[in-house]
Amino acid sequence: GRYASRFNKAVHITAILRHGTRYPSLKYIKDMEHIYRLVLTMANGSESWLWDLKTRWKMWYNEEMDGRLVEKGREDHRHLAVRLAASFPTLISVENLRNNRFDFITSSKHRCVDSIKAFEKGLEELWKTEGSEFKHEENNELMRFFDQCRRFIQDVVNSRTALTEVDLFRSRPEMRRVQEKVADRLQVPYSNITTDLVEAAFLLCAYEFAIKTENSAWCRLFDEEDAQVLEYSSDLKQFWKRGYGHDINSKSSCSLFHDVFNRLDRVANASRLGQVTEAVAVQMGHADTLLPLLTLLGFFKDELPLNASNYALQQDRAFRVSRFMPYAANLLFVLYDCPEGLRLQALLNEKPLYFPNIQHRAPLYHTVKQAYQQLLLGCSFKQECELPSHI
Repeated sequence: GRYASRFNKAVHITAILRHGTRYPSLKYIKDMEHIYRLVLTMANGSESWLWDLKTRWKMWYNEEMDGRLVEKGREDHRHLAVRLAASFPTLISVENLRNNRFDFITSSKHRCVDSIKAFEKGLEELWKTEGSEFKHEENNELMRFFDQCRRFIQDVVNSRTALTEVDLFRSRPEMRRVQEKVADRLQVPYSNITTDLVEAAFLLCAYEFAIKTENSAWCRLFDEEDAQVLEYSSDLKQFWKRGYGHDINSKSSCSLFHDVFNRLDRVANASRLGQVTEAVAVQMGHADTLLPLLTLLGFFKDELPLNASNYALQQDRAFRVSRFMPYAANLLFVLYDCPEGLRLQALLNEKPLYFPNIQHRAPLYHTVKQAYQQLLLGCSFKQECELPSHI
């Protein structure tokens, strides 16, 4: 296929996936209800899009939906499974499934379990096999490490200052300008439109597109510039909560990092001895699983950290989460047996991803391990995440 030449034999693939398209979570559904009520009761103006929102559009999100997978999300993973099987036919094969060379691991959240079942279903339909041949296990230590890392919970999640830059940006002129423009378009007083409501309207625009592929009237509340500001606000939050903002964000993923490299080592050793081993590992998690790991591995790192006051300087930033972390995002590690040794290729969303400071598309596995030597020797989840016991 397009991934390697005929001299290289693919011996293993680890795929770390984000669940498919889902409904918004409860907090956002409540904000959506709020902005919708405000539009119905207070908004003025004669534009057709506003009339559309007031009369034709119905608030169809409800609180039961809270973060669950939508049908399109199942489709995302059925399709991904079929594409990966086409790209890596010697690994993702019915023979390997029957010879127990597959490992399916998932977060316990409904949307992840439903996603992995859909991924399995895609292969089942492709190979016309029995669904009973697939087994997956739930493992939150690996796929929801952020819930288990006490230092992360203390220093970031429950900290009032960890996301200071996010709060500061939300009260800056760039953001206030967006609020005022939205208020003007709805002809309501500025004081009625909070940043939360602006974000809820923006999410309505985004979710209508993600779920129904509709360009909804909610999108008419924003122009391109507004969207850039709101995207930055969102990236800033991810940066400080899951990315480079705090060291513990990425260190919380140490266990997943070691899990991947331990598996690659097992395969490497077996292949040197000419033994057959695990061919495929599929690990279903969240954006919150993938972002810290990508950060730990040094991808999408900008020279300047993102902060509240450098929006203008960050127009060309690499850290644009919505570009590289869509629903059903996938980080692939593919090990090849080549004449000169084992090579490792990383792909993100099925496109080659270069390891930091390594120019080769599929460098020697040895080279990659040298690059991450510090992490391979250290990066202990226990040490990074435990809190000192108070005596």
